[in-house]
Amino acid sequence: MRNVILGLVVVALFSGCVSSSKHRAEVDKKNEEIQKEKEALSALSKEKSQLEEKLISVTKDRGQLKSSLDEMKQAMEEMRQRQAEQRKRLREFEDLTARFKKLTDAGALSVKIVDGKMVVSLGSDVLFPSGSAKLSAAGLEAVKEVTTQLQAITGKTYQVEGHTDNLPIATAAFPSNWELASARALNVTRAMIDAGMPATRVSAASFADTHPVQSNDSAEGKAANRRIAIVVVPDLSTMPGYEELNKVGAQQATAQVKENQ
Repeated sequence: MRNVILGLVVVALFSGCVSSSKHRAEVDKKNEEIQKEKEALSALSKEKSQLEEKLISVTKDRGQLKSSLDEMKQAMEEMRQRQAEQRKRLREFEDLTARFKKLTDAGALSVKIVDGKMVVSLGSDVLFPSGSAKLSAAGLEAVKEVTTQLQAITGKTYQVEGHTDNLPIATAAFPSNWELASARALNVTRAMIDAGMPATRVSAASFADTHPVQSNDSAEGKAANRRIAIVVVPDLSTMPGYEELNKVGAQQATAQVKENQ
């Protein structure tokens, strides 16, 4: 029964939102992003092989210093970590895409990689009335469905970003696009928390019209730019060099405390 109701909501919300050609373009773009991730992984494998060959060569040369060997081994270890992280990111992106296939097919949202980060993007026109930051009934249901899927992914945190087109707004409630985008992001964040997302796993941010995904020269471009982007926050602790960076940060903090005493 829940699936039937959800299906009716999705059909009522999003029927006619996207033409078959536009959906095909979204699918093709998503496949391109997956292919890019695979190509990056392949490049890392090639680089790893080159390092292995160099390590063998260095080992045979008795004139090389031990420090050179240690540096090479460290580089190899970092490469292995980078490969493992790349594979993990690819699996996570494919999982995220599969979780939202139904809503993506309905044109309700898109899943993509932007600046190296996984993003679930929902059009503001679907979520809010024009010039308003209050979620519509349909928008609230969409946010609940998205929250259900995101909450089920363990160990991940999210940032809700508000974006607008370049048309300025100047009202008592929203003196500029910054306030409108901020209010929308905060309301989506609250709705996600109300739907069960722990408050420790979600935050909000406003970008106004500073990060368009399409040109604002057309109505279609403006509509694409009016959006809520839910970004999967990268876990930097899994990245090579994190421990060293953390040590540097701790040393700087200690030095700052001493300086202030």
